[in-house]
Amino acid sequence: MMLKINCIQHIGMPVTDLEVSETFYRKLGFINVMASGFEYREGKGKVAMMRRGEMILELYQMPERELQEIRQRKDGRIDHIAFDVENIEEAFTTLKNASFSIVEAEPVFLPFWNDGCKYFNVLGPDNERLEFNQIL
Repeated sequence: MMLKINCIQHIGMPVTDLEVSETFYRKLGFINVMASGFEYREGKGKVAMMRRGEMILELYQMPERELQEIRQRKDGRIDHIAFDVENIEEAFTTLKNASFSIVEAEPVFLPFWNDGCKYFNVLGPDNERLEFNQIL
């Protein structure tokens, strides 16, 4: 299988208070390079991409109704590891044809960054989520 993965693009972490988490990571030298909102079920969440050098952390706060689940986690908060790809449609087709367990029916658009991004997730053998993402 020939799938070009450029690098780890970001690590996604759900947080219970985006402002508190953003302040914490700023103290570690990260800066906010992208902030946006997103729709989830019947609510609105918010996200901040925090960068330090080549590292990017995606901090996201789910709508209030979803936060209880995050607060109850006992074993950490890393939600997914995202790989940067140059062509999301090609990556999707390649992994689908190779019988990977893909969560989404097709790549999903988000209004992040300047022109948006598209992503989809693959489940690993222990149900870990690996996100494939193209910044448009």
